Amino acid sequence: MKTTILLTAALALASLAYGKTYNIVLGTNTQVGTVQLKAGEYNLKVVNGQAVFTSADTSKSFTAPVTVKTANHKYDETAVDTANKNGSERIVTVELGGSSTQLEFGE
Repeated sequence: MKTTILLTAALALASLAYGKTYNIVLGTNTQVGTVQLKAGEYNLKVVNGQAVFTSADTSKSFTAPVTVKTANHKYDETAVDTANKNGSERIVTVELGGSSTQLEFGE
């Protein structure tokens, strides 16, 4: 019974992150998965195991596969962690502000 309650609570928290849109700003052209995003402002949402980045300027959407992880704490703000690989910036993780959800991106 206790396990069921914990699992239900975890699924409820995860669904909050999936239904919400997060605003991110990329200062330089950045790759996420196999997609190249131009510098600018994007709305980020998770839909069916995919991260959907929608440009605030053009409304064009880009998708990338994502692994959703749950941290032991809530993130105060949304933060994009990047790494320079082979001369280009790549999104490694995105911490979703107001939740304990971290999105992890592969190559």
